[in-house]
Amino acid sequence: MQAKAEAKYVRISPRKVNYIAREIRGKKVDEALTILRFTPKRGAKILEDVLRSAVANAENNLSLDRDDLVVTMAYANDGPTMKRWHPKAKGAAYPILKRTSHVGVVVSEQEEEER
Repeated sequence: MQAKAEAKYVRISPRKVNYIAREIRGKKVDEALTILRFTPKRGAKILEDVLRSAVANAENNLSLDRDDLVVTMAYANDGPTMKRWHPKAKGAAYPILKRTSHVGVVVSEQEEEER
């Protein structure tokens, strides 16, 4: 059984979050939360909140045991990009792309053979 949570339209580039998401994939939930708590990046706080939500969904909606949960997927997909313009010399305008992300985490029970 899998439980998931997703935060949409988060105002951070997906590339910045995916560097951190790569670190927690395949880890136990408590270990992943410890990694995120001590990672000094803004994306780590966002991932931590989404992971806590996925764990709460697993416990409350699916009655899964927290000790058996493993992070099976952690990702940050592209959201809509806000386009702004910055004036430059000789009347030119350079684009500024303010990227957003859809950050998601999927947790599932660890199989008996894997323990």
